[in-house]
Amino acid sequence: MDTRQIFEQNPILAIMRNVPLEDTLDYAEAVVNGGVKCFEVALNGSDACRQITLLRRAFGGDITVGAGTAITVERARNAMEAGAEFLLTPSAQPEILAYCRERGIALLPGAVTPPEVALCVTHGFHTMKLFPAGDMQANYIKSLKGPFDGTDYVAIGGVDSQNIGSFFRTGFLGAGLGSNIMPAEAVRARDWKMGTAWVKKLVAAALDGRAVFEQIRRDKE
Repeated sequence: MDTRQIFEQNPILAIMRNVPLEDTLDYAEAVVNGGVKCFEVALNGSDACRQITLLRRAFGGDITVGAGTAITVERARNAMEAGAEFLLTPSAQPEILAYCRERGIALLPGAVTPPEVALCVTHGFHTMKLFPAGDMQANYIKSLKGPFDGTDYVAIGGVDSQNIGSFFRTGFLGAGLGSNIMPAEAVRARDWKMGTAWVKKLVAAALDGRAVFEQIRRDKE
């Protein structure tokens, strides 16, 4: 499964960064119960590979687990050995693009500028992570898709409960949330029911936004 298929099926990506190892499964269960079944575990965390393995063993095929901040081949290799199903990078790094292409590894590379998008496309990756999406103008994705038809983008950075729907309404394939995936107080108190309720609202907003975009596209056909 490539990253386009992953995000067609999973509009929201839950980014796990600085989640204590002992809270990994409870945190993930709260997210899954809210309707989000796609995770990124940030590899700059000390327990990242252990968390990837925990998630895969506990949830099996019910979720999809990726590894983020894969900025070196060593990190990428370790993540795949731990059970990661796809990788993410913060930018378009030729070394990682080539490594994943040669091994058939699903990758969501970061891209902001046209040259970065062109580099990803040249390596065969047409779905990219736009970071930081919250700092971009609303029509930026349309501008990128003009010369790079057939590309898709996942919004990461600055996505929250107030604006998530707007990203989907402007044509983003998916959106990733880290600390905004659930309220900080829910995490601190380990109130996983509160966390689940919050995630459900995010999913509803994302699906509503996607439906609006699809309707607009059909009306133009």
